[in-house]
Amino acid sequence: MPINLEQRPIFVIGGERSGTTLIMSILGCHPNIAVPEVAWYYPRFRPYIHTYGDLSDIENLGTLCEEMAYGLKTPFWDMDVNPATFGQEITEAAREKESSFAGAYCAMLDRFAREMGKPRWGEKTPYNMFYMKEILEDFPNAQFIFITRDGRDASADYLESSFGPTNIYCAAKLWNMGQDAVKPFRESLPADQWYEVLYEDFVTEPEKYLRDICSYINEEYTDELLNFHQTKIAQRRGQTKDHAPLGSPVSDKYVGIYKNLLSKRDQGIFAWVAGENAAELGYKDLAEKEILSDFQIKYYEELDGRYRAVTLEAPEGHLVI
Repeated sequence: MPINLEQRPIFVIGGERSGTTLIMSILGCHPNIAVPEVAWYYPRFRPYIHTYGDLSDIENLGTLCEEMAYGLKTPFWDMDVNPATFGQEITEAAREKESSFAGAYCAMLDRFAREMGKPRWGEKTPYNMFYMKEILEDFPNAQFIFITRDGRDASADYLESSFGPTNIYCAAKLWNMGQDAVKPFRESLPADQWYEVLYEDFVTEPEKYLRDICSYINEEYTDELLNFHQTKIAQRRGQTKDHAPLGSPVSDKYVGIYKNLLSKRDQGIFAWVAGENAAELGYKDLAEKEILSDFQIKYYEELDGRYRAVTLEAPEGHLVI
């Protein structure tokens, strides 16, 4: 059954390396909005919910809730909980709300919001953009904030990162898949459910766009939002290789990094794979298309899969420097 919350939930979506973590950290500074670390609940659980059986059965619901409660990469989202009873607590809260995935999801986010002393919650998982239909089924009055970054910069960032696609073809393909996934919703959702911003615009005039975002979610703007880099999440992430920028104020110095990080050939491959979507979004000066053969595509895809399989054995599932 769908859950319509009086305090509308906020979902921050977009491709990885596109600024979703930045928006997550900023929104979490709002006095009325609690935004935890990334959850990955929709990609990890929603497609497989049928494997848990009838969730009206308390044992089945408990299995789901415990796996959600104890499976976070950041344990308990840093909440002060009793680990021995936390799974049961979430199960009981879900049962009161709705014996379903949506109920379990809501129970976790409600618990975090209470911990933060805030009336409303938001959540950021980049790949939620592939689960828009399911999110709307579960939370019909949800609001979405979609941030898009130049796919060339996002791809270059991927290739410099410890996770994600490991070659330009797969990076461009993933960025393009994300744009295709949101198109139907970008075109059909009403203005009070869909807000879209370009990363390049946001980092150039952050206050302007934060005021727009606050108006969209019907919350008052506060200058505290721009102090996101002082929060626990931002400081912790800022110490890592892949999220170092979060430890500092908003900056536009990461715009156009592809010019130094992608070869002309790589830029041409991106233009071939994702140039149409990039052009529609207003990104210009795309390189001449570099068309790959079927053999090259298969090679890139297999190589990417092999690298990913190896890095899954690293301590946190990807290369940790």
